[in-house]
Amino acid sequence: MARQGRGPSRRRLLGSELSSNPLDELLRIEGGRVLATLIRFTGEIGLAEDALQDAVVVALQQWPRAGTPRHPAGWLLTTARNKALDRIRREAARGAKERLAVFTGPSLDPVDGVAELSLVADDPLRLIFTCCHPALAAEARVALALRTIARLRTSEIAAVFLVSETTMAARLTRAKKKIAAARIPYRVPADHELPDRLPAVLAVVYAIFTAGHHPGEGDLEDRFALADEGVRLARLLDSLMPDEPECGGLLSLLLATHARRRARVSIIGDVVLLEDQDRSLWDRSAIGEAHALVERTLRRRRVGPYQVQAAIACLHGLAACFDDTDWPQIAELYSVLERMQPSVAVRVNGAVAAAYADGPHVGLELLRSIDLADVAGWHLYWSTRSELERRAGLLDDARASIHRALACDMNDSDRRLLLARRRSLD
Repeated sequence: MARQGRGPSRRRLLGSELSSNPLDELLRIEGGRVLATLIRFTGEIGLAEDALQDAVVVALQQWPRAGTPRHPAGWLLTTARNKALDRIRREAARGAKERLAVFTGPSLDPVDGVAELSLVADDPLRLIFTCCHPALAAEARVALALRTIARLRTSEIAAVFLVSETTMAARLTRAKKKIAAARIPYRVPADHELPDRLPAVLAVVYAIFTAGHHPGEGDLEDRFALADEGVRLARLLDSLMPDEPECGGLLSLLLATHARRRARVSIIGDVVLLEDQDRSLWDRSAIGEAHALVERTLRRRRVGPYQVQAAIACLHGLAACFDDTDWPQIAELYSVLERMQPSVAVRVNGAVAAAYADGPHVGLELLRSIDLADVAGWHLYWSTRSELERRAGLLDDARASIHRALACDMNDSDRRLLLARRRSLD
């Protein structure tokens, strides 16, 4: 029951607030790829981040005066690479670091633009495998990938893990130091290493997609490009390991979910819930591909959680209208998923499916069985509970729950929807 929409928002870029402009747009769409390529050049995450920030400062000074370059991503990459070289030359220990930082492709001129966009397609995937090294803690892997590939701010990542910004900043610093100290290589592992890292890599790609599909701040359309990147990475993984059913399961899940993106926001920017979406706006070819993928993977009889989630997403996508949704089967699949991968999110979504299959009181019973300490600050739990209480005729309870939801952190789109619901309940 994620609820998102469009409207005015304030965007931040590397710690500075910017209005919507070509540089802001570029970094939201290409920033993760540029950084991943810089990390391959330099061999250090911190150095690459500093160099990219230096390049952004130069762009802020030059682009308003000279105009946006013909190939802005290539300009930014070239300028950042040169800034990295400048930083290395200022250090006492040069040698191997400088050799790593020298760009091996054609000479690029940041003033005149570039002939081709010099970004290696799989650099983000290489960086994800680096972030998912077994030497790093599980949460650190996802957090570091969200920081580097998704370009999320520390405060946004902290919100994902429900910790303070200070705590998350310390975790990210420790992870970067661990990579440097252990000399973790920036590469896709050898074939025999892949199975051990695959679960973490899949989790990171899913987290990247989710950060674009349902951002923690701003509005839905601010991060659509990040969801696109998640789909692209999932497709790369499936082509890299076609015999791994969960790779196909993840790709199927992301395709079926992303296929509904055009219908999730109205023409005036309001959130459109699944029940009210214009299904003619759904990407039917993506849904068809997702359905074929999940059927292919399920035939291997090595069913994992991404395949189960993909089956649920495809059941939604294949329904001609909301009333045709096979809610009993979806509820059963959530029960299977909870046995495989128990989590609060699975239980909440399972309660929604049970409510549609068997009535709101059944769903409410499941929601009320969840330990409130686990959902105290999660607005989607309280908004879902409020909606089921409203459907069950428990209006006082519904009002109390919507007030609890509005006390939580959430993106702008969700807040506008919940404010409208509160007005209707009051």
